[in-house]
Amino acid sequence: MAATRPAKPALLPTPLCPAGLSGRTEGGGKDRCFHKIAVAFFLAALIGLLLASPASATKLDTQFRAWLNDDLWPEANAKGISRKTFDAAFDGVKPNLKLPDLVMPGKKATTPQKQHQAEFGSPGAYFAEKTVRAVTAGGRTRKAANARTIAAIEKRYGVPGEVLLAIWGRESGFGAAKMPYDAFEVLGTKAFMATRRDFFRTELMAALEIVERGLAPVGAMKSSWAGALGQPQFMPTSFLRHAVDFDGDGRVDIWNSVPDTLASIANYLVHYGWVKGRGWGFEVTVPEAVSCSLEGPDQGKRISEWADMGIKRVAARPFPARELKAEGFLLMPAGRSGPAFIVTPNFYVLKQYNTSDLYALFIGHGADRIANGDSNFSGRWGAVGGLHRSDIATLQRALEAEGYDVGSADGLPGFKTRRSIGKWQARNGRAATCFPDADLVTALK
Repeated sequence: MAATRPAKPALLPTPLCPAGLSGRTEGGGKDRCFHKIAVAFFLAALIGLLLASPASATKLDTQFRAWLNDDLWPEANAKGISRKTFDAAFDGVKPNLKLPDLVMPGKKATTPQKQHQAEFGSPGAYFAEKTVRAVTAGGRTRKAANARTIAAIEKRYGVPGEVLLAIWGRESGFGAAKMPYDAFEVLGTKAFMATRRDFFRTELMAALEIVERGLAPVGAMKSSWAGALGQPQFMPTSFLRHAVDFDGDGRVDIWNSVPDTLASIANYLVHYGWVKGRGWGFEVTVPEAVSCSLEGPDQGKRISEWADMGIKRVAARPFPARELKAEGFLLMPAGRSGPAFIVTPNFYVLKQYNTSDLYALFIGHGADRIANGDSNFSGRWGAVGGLHRSDIATLQRALEAEGYDVGSADGLPGFKTRRSIGKWQARNGRAATCFPDADLVTALK
């Protein structure tokens, strides 16, 4: 899904193995992530069957129907949704208890022990060569096949075709991934009982508007497990705001039209501030004298300043002269245990598509490889990422209690958590790694 998705749990990102709860079908139909998600959903379904008796399931269905009629319908009606559209959308729909991040009525949300999306495991696993190469090889093939369309989109929007291709490949396998879910079942379930009910309620209203306006029939509203639509995996609000008709047939079709799909992605990125003429970033080496706690989009410096601190581009390549006076940001997604980067504002535009550093890095890296050939990062990913999400949430709460800003104690090690770890380590006489590990969890308990 696009940036308005839930944080990738992105969908993708953001994205089925999104970064953040993005809800995108990232990686496409051939991504190993689909198998992992399927296994996770099977286990969730099994647990649901064990916990929910037929009587309780009937009670839940009754509660859901009452919510639809007494709560959701009045709002939909007030926003111009007809009863015909509303009834067609929810005909036969029941809560899908196989979906993740649900909270049973009357229960409180808790931090899950495990996170099923790939980018919350070892960062290195997110960049498995088989996964990356499927996107880059497929991107090069489609770049040649759609050269005229891509050139026209680049001219209008100023976004490199390689970036669009990388997103397209990551989100839906260039359209090969089949969306298995009814969007109204997914969005209805989540608006009724997910941890982010307000977010999904807004998306559900947008999905009803899509049908009401005749932009797509109910039967075409197939989605990922978080309600993301079509080849670019847009959440419904993103479809309404950013989807465009680029093939000139008079309708917006992100399900079947390649020009509409690619132009809609470009329009989305431009809306969030894509800077024409700049790339996404550069892999670098960071000397020990430069603290990893300097990471983050709120700690930018001129790239020339980073260079003066001893940060160098890998492979002895200089930074482009035009970039030296421009702002750049330190990115260390695995702390000292992985590759490091100086990224541009465009990196954070990519992150708007799916709220995950790893997702945005995957797209930037994939785009470079589509343009220049397959070569991997120079830095190596260390053995990190083995903690449970609940362990990281415990660590974050401990850091918060000591006055550190971790962003949110959600169990996801974003840049605020990473740099807070580095600051705590430095203040406590430890080598700053800027990434959670089991020893750190124990020390902070």
